[in-house]
Amino acid sequence: MTGLATSKAHSTPRMSATYRKRHRRGVALFALFAFPNLALIAVFAYWPVLENLYLSLTRWDFIGPAPVFIGLENYVQLFTSATFLDVLRITLIWVVVVVGVSLVLGIALASLFSMKLPGTTLVTGIVFAPHVIAGAAIAAVWLFIFDPNYGLARVFFNAVGLNSPSWITDAAWALPALLIVSIWKGVGFVSIVYLAGMQGMPSDVLEAARLDGANRWQLFRRIILPLLSPTTFFLVITQTIGAFQAFDVIAVMTGGGPASATTTLSWFIYDQAFNRSNVGYSAAAGTVMFVLLMAITILQFRFVERKVHY
Repeated sequence: MTGLATSKAHSTPRMSATYRKRHRRGVALFALFAFPNLALIAVFAYWPVLENLYLSLTRWDFIGPAPVFIGLENYVQLFTSATFLDVLRITLIWVVVVVGVSLVLGIALASLFSMKLPGTTLVTGIVFAPHVIAGAAIAAVWLFIFDPNYGLARVFFNAVGLNSPSWITDAAWALPALLIVSIWKGVGFVSIVYLAGMQGMPSDVLEAARLDGANRWQLFRRIILPLLSPTTFFLVITQTIGAFQAFDVIAVMTGGGPASATTTLSWFIYDQAFNRSNVGYSAAAGTVMFVLLMAITILQFRFVERKVHY
């Protein structure tokens, strides 16, 4: 017993020293691999946010030697401007319509694809293709389609005895035209994500519901839709962020016009900075967009996640 106690007394400090050595090695390895990534995130993600916040408190036109600090003047000007409030209204319409219609069409297409009808693979590829094509190229194609004199849309309108509207140059039609293009570009991605969610569902649950006499609508409403709630939650967050950042289609097709009818928040930020040289004003709008996205994302996690069934 005495020998055993003596052996433990000698081994404990050695084990402790070995443990400390391994712990220090682990910390060193973690720092070695994590520091470059953390440094890149800090430089390219957090530093621009802080720099934008500083610029939003200044007046600068790219030409002056340095930004001039003016406090909250840019924010006061933003929220007392009827133009900016109209930009927020158009952005809200854009986000709600794009996200809502994309989710509804996406889940409808995914349900159709899951039936594995002949030609489904080809159709799935065709529907998904716009998602991987550059937005500028898609916008150029749709400019031709919407042309009231030579476009394909004119053919369909003429077939039912109507004249094609001036989609891009008419303030009443410009925003619907861009919404159609944006939804058409993104619905393929939504449908593919929903299809993956459907294919990952437990088949025994679906089979049990069928054996209990559930028809297709009951199966979809009470089984498939709840099981897809994590997928829907993911898509709502990512599609909302994507809709706020919509830019390329607007830049190529309308440039925010006509008469600011298609000026969303992302285009407003670009226009103020690079077309009007109001850098501080643009940075203030960028900060508003950042705060809005953070608030919407937090609200989605706070309230919508409660209805998600994992």
